[in-house]
Amino acid sequence: MRRYEGRRVLVTGGGKGIGAGIVRRLAAEGAHVIVAGRTRSSVEEVADEVGGEAVQVDISDVEAAQAAIVAAGTLDVLVNNAGFDDPGFFSDTTPERWRRLLDTNLMGTFACTQAALPGMRAAGYGRILNVGSEAGRIGSKGNAVYAATKGALSAFTKSIAREEARYGITVNCLVVGPVDTPLLDQVRATEHGPRMVAAMKAGTLVRRLGRVEEIAAAAAFACAEEASFVTAEDLAVSGGMGIA
Repeated sequence: MRRYEGRRVLVTGGGKGIGAGIVRRLAAEGAHVIVAGRTRSSVEEVADEVGGEAVQVDISDVEAAQAAIVAAGTLDVLVNNAGFDDPGFFSDTTPERWRRLLDTNLMGTFACTQAALPGMRAAGYGRILNVGSEAGRIGSKGNAVYAATKGALSAFTKSIAREEARYGITVNCLVVGPVDTPLLDQVRATEHGPRMVAAMKAGTLVRRLGRVEEIAAAAAFACAEEASFVTAEDLAVSGGMGIA
């Protein structure tokens, strides 16, 4: 399928993991993809692979994030995928850690979305997809602040969908469960990692981790023209984690 032929797409956090998977899927369907991320080598590698553009930007810097979106020109699709996690029991965390999570997971998404809206409004078309987490719906032991940012992301999604529907812009949130990514490999390597990963699997109805390709397939649907009647939704791709 070439559902994205002629579409300009920007994916934050597109240099690795879920973001890179979304980039590859949308590019395979014809999109011209702008790969944004903090690590130049990663975004350039993925952009070169798919024939897209690479933009090095740390979206936790609001001004830099907005400047990057504006410089990218009018977008048909914005995927707010970039996120950060810093696990730890809330009683042991610090305001500095809270701020880092808030700046990336919320402020960065706010900045990119606001900068993309004028072009989408003028075009009378837009797809915005925020990548959330089941942690934001059901909570997550040892991830209270991260869960709070993802819960807020869902509320933000619904609010912006209400505001922008009149301009032909849909806004949805992809609610992701545990996915087998390089980041999870780092978890496995820790002392309690294997037990944590086993618990993640047990927390789903299908008793396994998700695959990046499965998340990318859901993103491709949510941002496609055929999903024009889908907006303000939390689209769960989590193996039934929310009800397991």
